[in-house]
Amino acid sequence: MKKILNLQCINCGKEHKTSETDFVCTACGGNLEVNYDYKLISKRFSIGKLKDNREYNMWRYMDLLPIDDHDKVPNVHVGWTPLYRCKKLAKELHISNLFIKDEGRNPTGSIKDRGSAVVVARAVELDKEIIADASTGNASDSLACLTASLPMKSVIFAPTSVPEPKLVQLLVYGADVIAVEGSYDDAFELCKQTVEQYGWYSRAAGFNPYTREGKKTCAFEICEQLEWEAPDKVIVAVGDGTILCGLWKGFVDFAKLGIIESMPQMIAVQAQGSAAIKEAFDAKREVRSVKAHTVADSILVNYPRDAALAMQALEESHGFAVSVTDEEIITAIPELARKANIFAEPAGAATYAALKKLVAEGKIEHDESVCLIIGGNGLKDTDSALKAVQTADIIPANMNAVRQELKKKGLI
Repeated sequence: MKKILNLQCINCGKEHKTSETDFVCTACGGNLEVNYDYKLISKRFSIGKLKDNREYNMWRYMDLLPIDDHDKVPNVHVGWTPLYRCKKLAKELHISNLFIKDEGRNPTGSIKDRGSAVVVARAVELDKEIIADASTGNASDSLACLTASLPMKSVIFAPTSVPEPKLVQLLVYGADVIAVEGSYDDAFELCKQTVEQYGWYSRAAGFNPYTREGKKTCAFEICEQLEWEAPDKVIVAVGDGTILCGLWKGFVDFAKLGIIESMPQMIAVQAQGSAAIKEAFDAKREVRSVKAHTVADSILVNYPRDAALAMQALEESHGFAVSVTDEEIITAIPELARKANIFAEPAGAATYAALKKLVAEGKIEHDESVCLIIGGNGLKDTDSALKAVQTADIIPANMNAVRQELKKKGLI
């Protein structure tokens, strides 16, 4: 691929050709980052060409993706999700502009569809027959969906704690599920060992660098939907760290091409019980494994696999990390739904919980524009949502009972 200069190790700096490895550094085993030839890309990629492009999905940014053949991309509409401007909620929070990027509108209800789309396209180009992943649900759901109609098997290593709606998606799309009695980290290691032993392709975040390349298209869309500008702050929930550094890579790409002039400050949101990156960033040390526990399964990670690049994104953007409690996350689910019409899974609602906390602490200026990334749809985990709402009482099927219920609710 001429548009790619190399794959560079973030640890030792070794540069690899795309034909040498698809996963990690051959010298030290470190994560790789895709480096592009921006001078070459700028000859065919511009604001003008984007304005003329009627392909409203993530593949409108093909020139900035590690895929050569349009015919190899999955036949599923991924991307170009809505960016809502929430004027009423912004006024309530006393900030200038609040935007919410609803990634729950992707095919399987998650931003992970973006990463899977690029990885699957890459696997098709390489004529791979089996692709594996370890996930708490969203990433694997997206992989199962995007490979469903292809002559390619998806093998999923899933911890038994995966919420039932996410497990159902895997089964409906026909994935081969390996249920692991253990944590996400246990499933990740088993997936990694299996891929290495049998020569399968891997989608795993923090192992396959191309997942970040898919997720950065979310940042491209935000800039385009804001008329070629980036917001002042971008708030994103963080587990492995791949979404955070992927988004940052997108803003960096657009800045290097001269499409945007100013860069956003990245804010990482972690659950208080799963805050390995926040603890490391605040203490200015390397990330250490934690015994993670949180209701937000999408960010339930003991050891973040893309921690180094996530920390780098926070440093380069002059950003910071914040943690929220499970109670704050659960409370945020119905509040966000009722104030912004968006039903978010716990990890997505965590960004709204963090926004409220940051406003209260004076860490967001009144004249700043803020963008929340809602990474997944609330239907992914209805059990968590039910903890925050009152279910309806069952009444007899007669109008007298209806009147009594309406009176109790203050409706008549």
